[in-house]
Amino acid sequence: MRHFGLLLFVLVFAFGCSKDDIEEDLEATELAYYTSAQESLRAGNYTGAIQKLQLLESRFPFGRYAEQAQLEIIYAYYKSAQPEAARSAADRFIRLHPTHPNVDYAYYLKGMVSFEQDKNFLANFIPMDPSTRDPGAARESFNDFSQLIRRFPNSEYAPDAQRRMKYLRNLLAQSEIHVAEYYIRRGAYVAAANRGRYVFENFQGSVAVPDALAIMVEAYALLEMTDLAQQALEVLATNYPDHHSLDKDGKFRRSQAISEERNWLNIITFGLFG
Repeated sequence: MRHFGLLLFVLVFAFGCSKDDIEEDLEATELAYYTSAQESLRAGNYTGAIQKLQLLESRFPFGRYAEQAQLEIIYAYYKSAQPEAARSAADRFIRLHPTHPNVDYAYYLKGMVSFEQDKNFLANFIPMDPSTRDPGAARESFNDFSQLIRRFPNSEYAPDAQRRMKYLRNLLAQSEIHVAEYYIRRGAYVAAANRGRYVFENFQGSVAVPDALAIMVEAYALLEMTDLAQQALEVLATNYPDHHSLDKDGKFRRSQAISEERNWLNIITFGLFG
C-alpha cells in the first residue's frame, strides 16, 4: 500500500506538471498569434492582419486576446476598404460585448466606415461636390455618430464625432437643396417647396438654410401662393440680407433655370424628358 500511494502521488504530480506546461504553451501560442497580427496592422498589411485575427479568434475563442481581436478586426476591415464587413464586425462586437470598456471605439469605427464609404475611386481623380452624391452613407454615418455621443458623451472619440456630425449635417442639408433646385428646373414646384421647408425646419444653423428660404420663395411664387412666398422672403431678407438671390434693394431675383410650361412627356416622366 505504501508503494502504491507513492506511485499515485508521482502520477498526479506528473499529470499536474504536464497540464501546466500545456496551458503555458497555449498561452504562448495565443500571444504569438496576437503579436503577429499587431505587426501586420502596423505594417499596413490589413489583409494579413484580418487572416491572423480570424485565426486567433477561431483557435482561442475564450482566450485572453479574443475580445481584442474582435475589436481590432473592425479597424482592419475599415482600412482595407471592406465597409460591409467592418459594419458587420462592429455590430457583432456591440451585440456580444455591450459593457466592454472599449465598446465606444466600435461605435466610432462604425461611423467612420460610413463616413468614408461614399469616397469612391473616381472622386480621388475628378473634383466632385460631395453633396451631389447619394446621401445614404452620410445619413448612416450621422446616425452612428449620434448614437456614440448619446451613449458615451464622455468618450474620447466624442469630440471628433461631433465635428464630423457638423460636416455631415451641412452635407445632408446641401443635398436636399440640390434636389429642390432640380425640382424647380423640372417644374415640380410643390416638391421643391417641401424640400426647402424640410431643410429650414430640420437643419437650423446649417449653411443651407438661406438657400432653403430662397427655394421656398421661388417655389411659392411660382405656385402663386403669395402669402407664403412673402413670409419666406421676409425671413430671408431679415436674416440673410446678403444672399445672392436678393438684389441691393432686398428684392428677390428668380433663378435663370425656370421650367416653362411642361408637355405630357415631361409630366409622365417626372421631368426627365420633354
